[in-house]
Amino acid sequence: MSTPARSAIDVDALVAIDVHTHVMTSVAGAGHEYGSAEGSLADTFGGVVPMTLPEMADFYRERRMAAVVFIVDQMDETLPVDNDEVLGLAAEHADVIIPFASVDPRRGAEGVAMARRLIDEFDVRGFKFHPSYQQFFPDDPLAYPLYEVIAEHSLPAVFHSGQTALGAGQRGGGGIRLKYSNPIHLDDVAADFPDMPIILAHPSVPWQDEALAVAVHKPQVYIDLSGWSPKYFPPQLVQYANTLLRDKVMFGTDYPALTPERWLAAFDELPIKPEVRPLILKENAARLLGLRQPGG
Repeated sequence: MSTPARSAIDVDALVAIDVHTHVMTSVAGAGHEYGSAEGSLADTFGGVVPMTLPEMADFYRERRMAAVVFIVDQMDETLPVDNDEVLGLAAEHADVIIPFASVDPRRGAEGVAMARRLIDEFDVRGFKFHPSYQQFFPDDPLAYPLYEVIAEHSLPAVFHSGQTALGAGQRGGGGIRLKYSNPIHLDDVAADFPDMPIILAHPSVPWQDEALAVAVHKPQVYIDLSGWSPKYFPPQLVQYANTLLRDKVMFGTDYPALTPERWLAAFDELPIKPEVRPLILKENAARLLGLRQPGG
């Protein structure tokens, strides 16, 4: 593998690590609406400006931030941005970009082979799943062979949880079913794969208590705070972020849904303890992603 070493990111020079961003535009000039996602995202968040990966790298570099980037694979759709483009370009921007891959579990054996190839050919740092978009329950045995590959390489897996802007306001919700994204379905996965770090993406509306329960109970389960302005965070999420989960909660935007500036401005208004803020904004992610050693 000829990709740059993970030490290419200077953690001390960063103000934050955004652990949840989407690449939605190809360098070839093609964009994708993820089932009219851009329309529903714009309606929900008030404006969406997708970028190519090199543009995102410049965007985060200017802000002295690093970013976890990914697409969301969906076997029923052909995306103009694929894993190979994201992972290949990420190697050219390793000072700020942390690339995750995405494989739809419904691909079965083909998906397992895809995951192995991507890990062999690129510096894959984790995997992204969106149960509602990919139409599967995370604890469905069909996904377990894919988790085995991820766990074998000690990589983290991030799962969308809770409500989604995909299909929001569209007729029938655009066919998106929220039931797949109840975080309680990750409890079995965490029990069966104790060495695979799991990130519950987003405040898990309306299942926040389930997410907190799983994250407190299972040592390798984390929460990212992306996809919602902090001004809408449930009070129990803020309480746990300040206390029991202070080492397991991480900053994320869901860019391009939210910009770092918009998220951070709202975060500044939360009653987060001064000593906890740097943990959420950078240190927890740095350790989980292997950018810092434990105790470093």
